[in-house]
Amino acid sequence: MRYAAGIEYDGCGFFGWQRQAEGRTVQACVEKAISKVADHALNVVCAGRTDSGVHATGQVIHFNTGTNRPTNNWLRGTNANLPDDISVRWLSSMDEAFHARFSATQRHYRYIIYNHPCRPALLRNHVCWHHAELDAGIMADAGRYLVGEHDFTSFRAVACQAHSPVRTIHSLEVRRSGRFITIDVIANAFLHHMVRCIAGVLIKTGCGEQTPDWTSDVLQAKDRRVSGINASPAGLYLVKVRYPDHFAVPSGTRLPVFG
Repeated sequence: MRYAAGIEYDGCGFFGWQRQAEGRTVQACVEKAISKVADHALNVVCAGRTDSGVHATGQVIHFNTGTNRPTNNWLRGTNANLPDDISVRWLSSMDEAFHARFSATQRHYRYIIYNHPCRPALLRNHVCWHHAELDAGIMADAGRYLVGEHDFTSFRAVACQAHSPVRTIHSLEVRRSGRFITIDVIANAFLHHMVRCIAGVLIKTGCGEQTPDWTSDVLQAKDRRVSGINASPAGLYLVKVRYPDHFAVPSGTRLPVFG
C-alpha cells in the first residue's frame, strides 16, 4: 500500500531534510518513526528537499508498506514516535501512481523578513532580520521580472544538481504587515537555494542598493556571482504543494503569519 502524509517541522534543529551519514535530519527522524509503526524499515520520499535551518508547514511525503493498519493508527503512532519539532498533520492512503515529488505541479514557498533596526531574540531562528528600512513596493516591482519561464542560473547554488536551470514562476508577491515583509513564491519547481537567492536580490532592491530593473540584469547574466549572497534560511518555509485533483491530496496547511 502507498500512503501520503503532510509534514510540519521546525528546521532550525536539523541539517536539512535529506538523510545524511552524520547530522540530525528530518527524513531520518520521519523514517524512524513510521518504521516503528510499520514494524519494518522503510523509506519516505518528499515533495521538496529543504536545506539546513529551513522550515515547513506543508511538506508532503509518500511511503510504501505491506503493513495494514487503520489510517488513524498510522497518524497517531507516527506522531507519538516523532520529536517535538516534527508533526504529521494528515495521512491518507493513495493510488500507487501518486509520487510526492514527481506528481507535484506547484510548490509554494513563503519567505519572512523582520525589518527593524534591532535584531529579534525570540524569532531569531524563524525570520530573516534586516536592519535597514525596506520598501516592499519596490521589492514587488523587482519581483515581477522573475515571473514566467526563465533560465534561473543566476539564482541557484553552484553545486545545484538539477539537469536544467529553467523553471516557471507562476506568481511572486511581496507584502508588508507592520515590521514584517512576506515574499510568496509559487513555481512548478525550485532550484537549490533559489528562493533564498531571490529574497537576497529583492532585499538589495528594497533598501535602495539596486534598482528594480537590476533583477532583470541578474536574470539575464546567467551567472551566480552576479546575484550575491543568499538570504538567511531562517525566514524560509515550504508552505504548500499542489497536485492534480484526481489524487485528492488534502489541501489543509497552516501558513506562517507574522505582523
